Amino acid sequence: MIGVVDVGGGMRGAYGAGIFDYCLDKGIEFDYLIGVSAGAANCCSYISRQRGRNLRSYSEYSFRKEYMSKRNLLRTGSYLDLEYIYGDGLTNSCGEDPLDFQTMLRSGKTFKIVATDADTGEAVYYDMHDMAQDDYGAVKGSSCVPLASKAYKWKGRRLYDGGLSDPIPFQYALDAGCEKVVIILTRPKDYRRSALKDEKLAKLIRRQFPATAQVMAGRAYIYNHQLDQAIRLEKEGKVRILAPYSIDGMDTLTRDRGKILHMYDLGMEDAQKLLDFL
Repeated sequence: MIGVVDVGGGMRGAYGAGIFDYCLDKGIEFDYLIGVSAGAANCCSYISRQRGRNLRSYSEYSFRKEYMSKRNLLRTGSYLDLEYIYGDGLTNSCGEDPLDFQTMLRSGKTFKIVATDADTGEAVYYDMHDMAQDDYGAVKGSSCVPLASKAYKWKGRRLYDGGLSDPIPFQYALDAGCEKVVIILTRPKDYRRSALKDEKLAKLIRRQFPATAQVMAGRAYIYNHQLDQAIRLEKEGKVRILAPYSIDGMDTLTRDRGKILHMYDLGMEDAQKLLDFL
């Protein structure tokens, strides 16, 4: 069983979009997929075999005020409108670019979506079958960036970005029985998180979500530790890490079409490294 983990990273997720489109072009199949935040959305379009759908989201739709804007923040309290992105605006059956959810269900693949329980700070792993046609709450919750969006309420939980609690969940794939796992990062392989920024952001949500604030403050340690483990396993041939050599200054919500397209192209190029691994 071959697994793939896409860790997301907001607009930098265009890198993963390029990798998955290359895989669709070349008939490269994954049996077990794990998506975190934007990585979950990337996995959806790969499983539904909708080549180019993710690229449209990053390079076209993200520039709309309905997608993310100060107007959204003033009207709803969320800079990112997850209901527009993964609901009636774009993704639902009535949306502009609907997800072919029925093809996903018929794919025979296992797909896990990682979110963070905002009240406990613990990672929550949803299965594709926890969702339903036009109810993609797991993806919305996994993509819910603290401060950019309110915690997303779904199935009795309040959810935040899965990258807070399990940023590189490759061990989950190995424990499920995957012999090999591809890890898609959206920062260079030699990048290591600094705790400083995470600790500052954690203070802003500590009063409402103290457990998640604690997890956020320690995210750098978790990310760096998981990455070091992945690098060791890569030397053993169990893991292949795909990561851009540069992100050209892109942050999570950077809207620069040229940089987004460059990240996508890097993903298409780097995906060629999968041929000898798989």
